[in-house]
Amino acid sequence: MKVAYKSVATPFRHPFTISKGTKTHQPALLVELEYFGFKGYGEAPAITYYNITVEQMIADLESKKQLVEKFSFSDPERYWHYLHHLFPKNPFLVCALDMAAWDLFGKMKKLPLYQYWKLDPANAPVTDFTIGLDTPEMMLQKMLEQPWPIYKIKMAAPEDIRTLQLLRKHTNASFRIDANAAWELSTALELIPRLKELNVELVEQPLAKDDWDGMKILYEKSVLPIFADESCVSEQDVNRCIGYFHGINIKLTKCSGITPARRMIADARTKGLKVMLGCMNEAVVGTAALAHLAPMADYMDMDGPLLLLNENKHMEVFSQTGAYQYNDLPGLGVHRTAFTP
Repeated sequence: MKVAYKSVATPFRHPFTISKGTKTHQPALLVELEYFGFKGYGEAPAITYYNITVEQMIADLESKKQLVEKFSFSDPERYWHYLHHLFPKNPFLVCALDMAAWDLFGKMKKLPLYQYWKLDPANAPVTDFTIGLDTPEMMLQKMLEQPWPIYKIKMAAPEDIRTLQLLRKHTNASFRIDANAAWELSTALELIPRLKELNVELVEQPLAKDDWDGMKILYEKSVLPIFADESCVSEQDVNRCIGYFHGINIKLTKCSGITPARRMIADARTKGLKVMLGCMNEAVVGTAALAHLAPMADYMDMDGPLLLLNENKHMEVFSQTGAYQYNDLPGLGVHRTAFTP
């Protein structure tokens, strides 16, 4: 096994703001695994509120690069367990390497992963498109620039509902609300009935990630489904969400890859929890990996390539013969039609 990597920073089409802050570029680590002539690719973005930077991922990878390359590869799941023990405090790095391992495996099998898993792309939900926080006029402009059947709209303060009312005047599309843990319980109890009147279908992470007492009350009183994001990071969190959330948002980067994400989906199903598969503004590599799991989800949030500017330019970083395109990847390959409504 040989490993290569590159740090990239892809600009957003518009500054992307949530309740936790604003960013104009998405830093990420791209990795390549090569094994007997086959090459697989993975991606992990850096997210400040998870305290993992690209520099930290590179430092951790360099510190144990020989061990990463030492593994005799045959099965991505075995490789994930090996990586998980190598980097127990860096799930983002493990995710990037796990994606690359699955891409490698798909190429070795000469099958797209969704076919290997016997999934039907016709069962995949359409992704939403995210409208980040901004002035009401700019949020409307962003929405009108990208006509779409489903919008995920960021909210932070109670007065943001006026922006939602403005947007509703211009579209009949479905709305999903993501508060990114910004609300108090009283705010959520006051806002959610008003959101239902505006044809909102669900609310994601309304309260602080550790406000389990508040979530219990909200779960029992909410007239809309409540989904966990920051409260459900890894496999161990799925069971804790029972009786507090109606569904969970599984993100490959935060849970450490495709391998644990598949287990989390299965676990959620047995416990009666709905499943959203979400992104962290990954470009095409990370989004392609997520797309293969889409038929297993109730809701999809994989709009990174739609939010980023020139997101395809980094796909040449490991290739001297041309750009790394969706349909060139037997493992993670996915066409752009996966992003169209």
